[in-house]
Amino acid sequence: MFATLLTLLSALYKAMAGKTPERSFIMVKPDGVQRGLVGEIVKRFEQRGYTLRAMKMMHASKPHLEEHYKDLSSKGFFKDLVAYMNSGPVVAMVWEGKDAVKTGRKMLGETNPLASAPGTIRGDFCIEVGRNICHGSDSVESANREISLWFKPEEIIAWDPCIKDWIQE
Repeated sequence: MFATLLTLLSALYKAMAGKTPERSFIMVKPDGVQRGLVGEIVKRFEQRGYTLRAMKMMHASKPHLEEHYKDLSSKGFFKDLVAYMNSGPVVAMVWEGKDAVKTGRKMLGETNPLASAPGTIRGDFCIEVGRNICHGSDSVESANREISLWFKPEEIIAWDPCIKDWIQE
């Protein structure tokens, strides 16, 4: 309860100061977990200067995944996508920082890994659209929806890394 209150007060203070950083939802899919790439993906976001606010490994239920991917429910691949995402554990994360959504998507690369530039996560580690190892929010609105779907407010930790002033103006 006390931690939740501190989190809310911190968020309120930042909002009032006009300094609420953007948050993005990033998920390592079952193929990324199975291939041992979680640490590499976390490393890239940390090295870029983003702050990890929440992270958990879980085996998401089919209803949870159907809700997450509901915007794709009319697509022919929807059932296969949900079945695949339900085939093993995923690692869900909340990353925070300047332009976290847009830059996070650039860091991940194109949905089709073969169209992804070398140096991006997908460009470096995958070749198939159906095994593209990660998901990233495509807008601030979808990030907010996805974060609230995967994390309770008290699971998102408010903290400032000691190197913050060396990364942000």
